[in-house]
Amino acid sequence: MSVSPGLLTDRYELTMLTSFVRDGSVDHPAVFEAFARRLPEGRRYGVVAGLGRLVPMIADFAFTGEEVDWLHAQGVLDEQSAAWLRDFRFGGDVDAYPEGDLYFPGSPVLTVRGTLGECVMLETLVLSVLNHDSAIASAAARMTTAAGDRPLVEMGSRRTHEDAAVATARAAYLAGFTSTSNLAAGRLHGVPTVGTAAHAFTLAHESEAAAFASQVATQGTGTTLLVDTYDVAEGIRTAVEVAGPGLGAVRIDSGDLAETAAMARTLLDGLGATETRITATSDLDEYVITALADAPIDGYGVGTRVATGSGHPTASMVYKLVAVGREPGGRLHPVAKKSHDKVSVGGAKTAWRRYDGEVLVEEWYRDDDTDQPGARRVQVPVLRDGRVVHDPPLTEVRTHCAAAVASLPAAARGVAAGPPYLTVSSKESP
Repeated sequence: MSVSPGLLTDRYELTMLTSFVRDGSVDHPAVFEAFARRLPEGRRYGVVAGLGRLVPMIADFAFTGEEVDWLHAQGVLDEQSAAWLRDFRFGGDVDAYPEGDLYFPGSPVLTVRGTLGECVMLETLVLSVLNHDSAIASAAARMTTAAGDRPLVEMGSRRTHEDAAVATARAAYLAGFTSTSNLAAGRLHGVPTVGTAAHAFTLAHESEAAAFASQVATQGTGTTLLVDTYDVAEGIRTAVEVAGPGLGAVRIDSGDLAETAAMARTLLDGLGATETRITATSDLDEYVITALADAPIDGYGVGTRVATGSGHPTASMVYKLVAVGREPGGRLHPVAKKSHDKVSVGGAKTAWRRYDGEVLVEEWYRDDDTDQPGARRVQVPVLRDGRVVHDPPLTEVRTHCAAAVASLPAAARGVAAGPPYLTVSSKESP
């Protein structure tokens, strides 16, 4: 059973909506912001991801008649709020940091302006998409930096939910991975796909040589042969014997990867397969990839630690009301949360960055769109009156991400733990 984007939400959003409809505040103007109070411990920066998936879901955020009937029958909605929801469609404005851009503690990553009713319902959807994809992209960007010019393949589909696997592949690609094993990501998002064979393929044949011969016959000598099912050295010898010295690559998936790769390179060169590449997989992350920098490895396949929580601490973004009017069309008043360790800052904000070859500072002005000399506005218009006005292709997002990460000083791009490179500060206009 498929559901509308409107149902991809927590019940309490509609509990609040019902009260807003009852007390008449549902059509009061409001501004909500998504931001992170802090980065995961040791992280120097975050990467915004998921906007390309989120925007069309916001534009289509609505409920079918059957869904409204079900919500009413479940006691989620009363008659008045059910009637309000039947004709609902998001008609507000959204501004956001471009997908692939950097964010830091306090960055107003996404701003939603509209009525209180339409804005409050977006919270769960906004956070589920941005938190997941930004966590993936932030980890993937660090892995990309660690890998340097060696290509990275995302191959974590078997370690996460089937829909999350597609989002993971997309987020990893925009952050610098070169391809994915996930076919749905290729079909839906245009991410290049790659894949050869698993250990089961070798085990299904009478011998390793028979398995390699079958694969080469189908895929050609440029294929990648998995050589560690039994013994790596013997597997390499068999692979070159079957495919010849023009074999495309061998993959190593176990053991001490640095030591094994060095042995493999020496053996391949001795067999005349000097152009055969070595690909390494097996629980890789930015730390392991950094440790393998001097190993003769030509590319990496990353699965578990890019697709699951072991590879990307949560992005911890929140979605908070920062301004609200007291009547329809009324003047907005800043509001803020004051509870311990969960403070928010009232008022809509416009963020600007200053550069001198590298990003130097990020600061925001409250309720002021005035251009700031020598600074670049970070947010861009994404939806206006509920219609999409910003929809760059994923290749453009990928280019933007590479440039954004490159704008950090080398020390901030590295994998070593440290404080956030920037903390966004207020710089109120005179």
